[in-house]
Amino acid sequence: MVFKQLEKVFNNCRAENHIFGKQNLFGLQKNAYFCTKYLYVIKQQNYMNTKKYTLVINPGATSTKAAIYDGESEVFTENLSHPIEEIQKFKEVADQFDYRKGAILDMLKRHNVGTDEIAIVMGRGGLTRPCESGTYEVNDLMKQECHDGIQGKHACNLGALIADSIAREIGLEHAYISDPGIVDERPEYAKISGHPVFDLDPSREGVIWHCLNQKMTAKLYARELGKKYEDLNLIIAHMGGGVSVGIHNHGRVVEVNRALCGLGAFSPTRCGSINASKLIEVACSGKYTEAELKKMVTAEGGFVAYLGTNDAYEVEKKALAGDEKCKLLVDAFCYQVSMEISRLAAVVCGKVDAILLTGGIAYSKPWMQMITERIDWIAPVKVYKGENEMLALAMCGKEILDGAKAKIYK
Repeated sequence: MVFKQLEKVFNNCRAENHIFGKQNLFGLQKNAYFCTKYLYVIKQQNYMNTKKYTLVINPGATSTKAAIYDGESEVFTENLSHPIEEIQKFKEVADQFDYRKGAILDMLKRHNVGTDEIAIVMGRGGLTRPCESGTYEVNDLMKQECHDGIQGKHACNLGALIADSIAREIGLEHAYISDPGIVDERPEYAKISGHPVFDLDPSREGVIWHCLNQKMTAKLYARELGKKYEDLNLIIAHMGGGVSVGIHNHGRVVEVNRALCGLGAFSPTRCGSINASKLIEVACSGKYTEAELKKMVTAEGGFVAYLGTNDAYEVEKKALAGDEKCKLLVDAFCYQVSMEISRLAAVVCGKVDAILLTGGIAYSKPWMQMITERIDWIAPVKVYKGENEMLALAMCGKEILDGAKAKIYK
């Protein structure tokens, strides 16, 4: 077999008039040396060609989505469930690192994916300091800020940490994240709160939203039109466990609500914008600690607070079956999302090309119809059911493999 490969290489070299393929050969020994060296290069190239997969890692509160992609094509995806009784064993989110990493490595073994087949590892970005949109190398500064959770303790902080660890273990120089949820592209005048005490500190605070899925949905829509994302003005509403609504002005999101921390429409688990005077009254009542209040706003608001569930599908079923309280909350949810969308049209003076509705709640046809009826006077409305975060990370990984340069987090 080796002889045949050498013979093939040698004949190719003769045909290409390589120096050792000319008639005046330097001798058999030298020919063997050159052919062996050439064969070594071929073997190295074949070895690199086996590294073709993208490993995508997306940690959530009680599960981790992990997938293998070949370019933009999904090979498989698993939603690795983490029972709440297991999660509660860990004091901090960062303490779940080994537990979740082990689950991902076990998944790769179940699917017989060798680590030598993985060309790049992409992780979901964490709650670090505000940054520009783009794909970033995971570096020590990013890892430290994800570990510390400087903008919040959330499972997404584990994305960069686990991706980096696996990448280094399998011999890759870097892991990468793309379009983390703390991307902040707003102009300075959009950051004024109304009182300097309540302005966010730009060195460490910014909006927290569903950047990855919103940007991906925008790019998919632009691709369908045969246009570039940067050519369009789009309002995009992501509706899942949280709700974020952003205006994409020629490739930059110049306004979006701080979805995690109590702004915008309420969601299955979050309060959304709430009455400031009432918040002050409750905060000063002595009934709640700071931690309890934060939990009320970010994890125990919305449907959880009013109905005792975070399952939007269950709320929809009960509303359709005649449950008046569920129907009231459905009406309120669709009303608030519609208002968020409508107010953003003013940011671009009404020049909106389309409104895109996405996220898990976008599977609800009745809810999307209710929202559409309130907003389709602004621009055409299109629904993208579910989220495209895994595909987004895979596509960004492919861009890096194809030669795109990643940004440096600093």
